[in-house]
Amino acid sequence: MISCIRRIAISVAASTMTVSLVGCGALGASESSDGASPSKGDDITVGLLLPETANTRYEQFDHPYFEKKIASLTREQGKVEYANAGASASKQTEQMQKMIDAKVDAIVLDAVDAHAIAPSVQKAEDAGIPVIAYDRLAEGPIDAYISFDNELVGEVQGRSLIEALGGKTDTSDKIVMMNGSPTDPNAKQFKAGAMSELNGKVTIAQSFDTKDWAPENAEANMAEAIEAIGAKNIDGVYSANDGMAGGIIDALEEAGVTDLPPITGQDAELSAVRRIVAGEQYMSVYKPYPQEAESAAEMVVAYLQGRDIQFDALTRDRVDSPSNQGIPAQLVPVVALTKANIKDTVVADGFYKVSDICTPKFASDCAEIGLK
Repeated sequence: MISCIRRIAISVAASTMTVSLVGCGALGASESSDGASPSKGDDITVGLLLPETANTRYEQFDHPYFEKKIASLTREQGKVEYANAGASASKQTEQMQKMIDAKVDAIVLDAVDAHAIAPSVQKAEDAGIPVIAYDRLAEGPIDAYISFDNELVGEVQGRSLIEALGGKTDTSDKIVMMNGSPTDPNAKQFKAGAMSELNGKVTIAQSFDTKDWAPENAEANMAEAIEAIGAKNIDGVYSANDGMAGGIIDALEEAGVTDLPPITGQDAELSAVRRIVAGEQYMSVYKPYPQEAESAAEMVVAYLQGRDIQFDALTRDRVDSPSNQGIPAQLVPVVALTKANIKDTVVADGFYKVSDICTPKFASDCAEIGLK
């Protein structure tokens, strides 16, 4: 649950990241609390726990941008202890215990399993180590949370799919829903947002919760849907992220489909951007991971150094988890990525160069949309 008024006004067709967050978690606040006595100086150690490597974003954006920002905010004195759980909840529990035993000053946690990690969050709290939930809202005594507006992500995906179907309400259109992992609370929010746009407008012929967000599991699920519905009867596919979209496309092509239905995605992975250029995937959701990572670094440094005004400015939203309510939060906005705005989003913001996208295989497709 989000108490701040959500940014529904962010258009599916939005083409830049210059979206204001005034009054809803402003970025880059630099005030310091006159009355606060910093509990830590620049010599801090922050544990960063990320959930998996199947999604390229964690190694490509989240980890390096977070580490670089911590260094710049602490005059190169701050350290980041990094661990990736490889989609294993038990491994992440072990990694978090190591962070607690090492007495890091704070932990930034992107949970593999938001519920299963709660006892570890409590152990950190008991040890006096603050935990900031990153990207996924872990249960337990979380001190703050930063993520994207996840229901809005789902809304953008659902609205895009309706637009791809001609923008009409036609319950004869059969849709397959490929939702994310049932252990990821974000997946539930993506689904809820998407359903708010799809309900009563299309028929959800098959729906799956995809274990571990794995593309191969999505491919298997899609093969099952094709068997049940018939490939020619599938008018569109809601895919919660880009990795699964790739598996879905593989299943459709294996079934002999050459004219692919519109397929959604999320994360603006390079492979997905290329698929969008080629017309294989209709859209993705562009999420500015560097902004999220850098804001998380700002939050944890402000928290540890007792700069209450800056911390409060960075966490003007409030969210509830199943175990805790009123958690200070920052929700970062998102943009729908289609053929129409690739140049104005991922290229303009430096995510990818045109040369990264427009390899020889995609040169003619790039030329068609003026991407050069």
